[in-house]
Amino acid sequence: MLIPSIDLLGGRIVQLVQGEKLRLAFDDFEYWIEKFAKYPLVQLIDLDAAMRQGENSILLAKIAQRLPVQIGGGIHSIERARQVLDAGARRVIIGSALFSESGVNTAFAAELAAAIGPDHIVAGIDTKNGRIAVKGWKAQVELTPDQAIPLLDPHVSAFLYTHVDGEGMMQGFPIDTAARLRKLTQKQLIVAGGIRSQQEVDALHALGADAVVGMAVYTELLAV
Repeated sequence: MLIPSIDLLGGRIVQLVQGEKLRLAFDDFEYWIEKFAKYPLVQLIDLDAAMRQGENSILLAKIAQRLPVQIGGGIHSIERARQVLDAGARRVIIGSALFSESGVNTAFAAELAAAIGPDHIVAGIDTKNGRIAVKGWKAQVELTPDQAIPLLDPHVSAFLYTHVDGEGMMQGFPIDTAARLRKLTQKQLIVAGGIRSQQEVDALHALGADAVVGMAVYTELLAV
């Protein structure tokens, strides 16, 4: 399954390269909402909140009323997760809050699952150079996805693995990584980072992984 991505920064839809360099920016929300309306799931990320430099709650709510979305970015508490779900999100993506310098924060994962239900939680596993990246990809913890996924598995409905090294580069996603991660969990596996073609989406689907696509969609390299 292809999952289109809407990333918000400064009140606009954007695409960044490797989470840092602004490549594209759009103000025409209506165009993209209509374009993505046919999809069963759309990913909506508040980059301002993820980078701890503001938030786009009003925009999130407006889009969530129009599209079936899972929302991520700066969700660090049960209260905020509930707010996002109440705003219309199908699921919340939790990343940084699941990790600390000492490892996986399984206590918070269990508490969150008890409060809002595992079906509403997607664990965000973002990596740079093989290590999990947190705080808007500005920091890393000494932990690999292979170590984290089994510990989080009881508390979530899905995993979102983002290959930050390839984000926005349109150079392809490492298929062997998707195959390896697929063996670690029976839950839904979603991957992102560098996906550039329908053939790649199909190859990931054959492995049992869904594909989040951003840059290739917005540059029209991949038709939606």
